[in-house]
Amino acid sequence: QVQLVESGGGLVQPGGSLTLSCAVSGLTFSSATMSWYRQTPGKARDLVAIITSLDFTTSYADSVKGRFTISRDNAKDTVYLQMNSLKPEDTAVYCCYAVAFQRTYWGQGTKVTVSS
Repeated sequence: QVQLVESGGGLVQPGGSLTLSCAVSGLTFSSATMSWYRQTPGKARDLVAIITSLDFTTSYADSVKGRFTISRDNAKDTVYLQMNSLKPEDTAVYCCYAVAFQRTYWGQGTKVTVSS
């Protein structure tokens, strides 16, 4: 059974930082392209960042470029999202997403609230 378990969310003040983690089990993590999405109530999920499996190429949404960094540790089967200079508009549920061998998997999400 494939599981993606996010952690690290919480309440942070504007300008602060958080690091999200997504621990993956049940699939060949090193072969999976990993992404972070975020969703706010009433809206569709938006892609935040993606990291490929082979060469660790990364790509970011324009709204987070220069502030967020996606990384992965294939020895720990974990993908991370380092979030700096957080803004109130970054408030959302952040979900981990895996694509491996043409199959897709979602985590349950972790809530991030940016507020003073």
